[in-house]
Amino acid sequence: MIAAQAWADARLLWDYHRIHHAPRPCSVAIGLGSHDLGVADVTAELYHQGMAPVIVFTGATSPTTRARMPRGEAVHYRERALQLGVPASAILLEPRATNTGENIDFAKAVLSEAGVPVSSVLLVSKPYEERRSYAMMRKLWPEVEVVPASTSMGLEEYAESIGDVRMVIDMIVGALQRVLVLPGWGLAIEQAVPDTVVAAYERLRDEGFTSRLIPDAA
Repeated sequence: MIAAQAWADARLLWDYHRIHHAPRPCSVAIGLGSHDLGVADVTAELYHQGMAPVIVFTGATSPTTRARMPRGEAVHYRERALQLGVPASAILLEPRATNTGENIDFAKAVLSEAGVPVSSVLLVSKPYEERRSYAMMRKLWPEVEVVPASTSMGLEEYAESIGDVRMVIDMIVGALQRVLVLPGWGLAIEQAVPDTVVAAYERLRDEGFTSRLIPDAA
């Protein structure tokens, strides 16, 4: 059971992580690999809406995804997008990245090798990774415009779709930690974090929602 206060704190972090940029046509859509196949669904939907003519799916495997996606995150994303009617000719694959920094750098290299000019990126992620991935893109690929995108689900609906509420809250907490610490490591731009959000993060951390924290930065 998740206590009422923990739910309230998780919702506060969830709302902060979501930037709520309106999708608009971009040079390319990049689907960031993860355990959540819904990222591929959103990317395919945006493609069908005419928001990007080219998709890059990026991601290898991690301890979280190895059992769910044994062929690699990008490969499973591509297979899902093909099932949803995206033509194979519109999809580029980057199957090596094991973290968000590599997702960005390796996707950039794949697009360059394919001769795709990029001035703007529709960056598709899990909802609670919008802000962090946006901040990292702004730092690591500053010459392009970035439009973050994710599913429109609320926290409760999303957690139910994943099937593991505690893991989702752990990930929300871990994502907030990264928003706080990555700028100091030169991996993301600085972003204002309200005191109420920091307090909610600290309560959740102290309540044991810690499995996705970077230990040395906790």
